[in-house]
Amino acid sequence: MLGLRTTIYQVPDLAAAKAWYTKAFATAPYFDEPFYVGFNIGGFELGLLPAEKATTGQPDNVLSYWGVEDIEAIYQHLLSLGATTHEAPHSVGGPLLVATVRDPWDNIIGLIYNPAFPNTITEKMSHP
Repeated sequence: MLGLRTTIYQVPDLAAAKAWYTKAFATAPYFDEPFYVGFNIGGFELGLLPAEKATTGQPDNVLSYWGVEDIEAIYQHLLSLGATTHEAPHSVGGPLLVATVRDPWDNIIGLIYNPAFPNTITEKMSHP
């Protein structure tokens, strides 16, 4: 096992989701095709797949957390773009903070501030 590499969200409107995630993560996709849109977020893949059928809500059984330096600022940034609260920022022990929001297509985006991990993946998301 080499560690996590990719988080994929299914969306019914790929063009709208591409525009939203470009703003949310302050980065343009590096791969942009009708069947898949891929973003490089600090060396990790954020992928968008067109949903094959409409859903009535995404399940909460798997959560991916994106590292951030200022969890409150990023949380508010995503809310300002139309995300909704799934779980407001809170401590999960010591200095570790987590939060989750739902994107406009009901996918859950996790945020985590964890000073024990190097700051290699958080630079872009720290300054929306």
